Amino acid sequence: MRRPASPLQGVTLRHAVVVIPAHDEASRLRGCVQSVLDAAAHLPFETSVVVVLDACTDGSAELAQSFGAAVHAVEVNLRNVGAARAAGFDYAKSLPTAASDDEVWYATTDADSRVDPDWLIRQIGSGADVVLGVVRVPNWRNTSTVAIRRYLSSYQTKYRPDGRGHRHVHGANMGFRAATYWQTGGFATLANDEDVDLVNRFRAAGVRIDSDRRISVSTSARPVGRAPRGFAAHLRSVATGVTTERT
Repeated sequence: MRRPASPLQGVTLRHAVVVIPAHDEASRLRGCVQSVLDAAAHLPFETSVVVVLDACTDGSAELAQSFGAAVHAVEVNLRNVGAARAAGFDYAKSLPTAASDDEVWYATTDADSRVDPDWLIRQIGSGADVVLGVVRVPNWRNTSTVAIRRYLSSYQTKYRPDGRGHRHVHGANMGFRAATYWQTGGFATLANDEDVDLVNRFRAAGVRIDSDRRISVSTSARPVGRAPRGFAAHLRSVATGVTTERT
């Protein structure tokens, strides 16, 4: 019997880099980093994990460093999620590797999220220049049933009827070719919507974008987030019934 084709068959990449911005995330960071390392273990080439510790004072730095050589811990004092993501990829550019930008895959997630084991395999195997996934919330502690139903109903309105497409953009779940990232200018220094801004520039550049809701990461339902108008702010607005637009 013929074996099914590998999801990476025909892929010419030689290296992957995952950037995780963190600001006082000690309680969640270990699970996030470990999930990324588990996903990286499914790739046939090396993955560099870069944790950008932005003005951390809670032990996040020590936690990231505890992973040893598997994780690059970069300490900055930017207090800005867009700048922190950009700093992570700037650092990645300096990593010693024989791979060209056309042979490197970049991905990013958030410190309060956990990626699935097939996260990188699905991104890279899509064949696209940019891949956008979705998020799920496994623990709705301290959130009312009404608010949960309202959020899920609103979230699903951006699912496309083809069974896999969607219209969401999450910095916690996106990946792109390194060459595409640099050609488009990378993450801007924005305290909010740095992910949406980058994707808008990808779209303007006409690159191949795959929006796949089968590529999912779990994230927290914390009421206070790091970005003033980020995912946590959106969840608060859903709870009050005054929903702010969030892609």
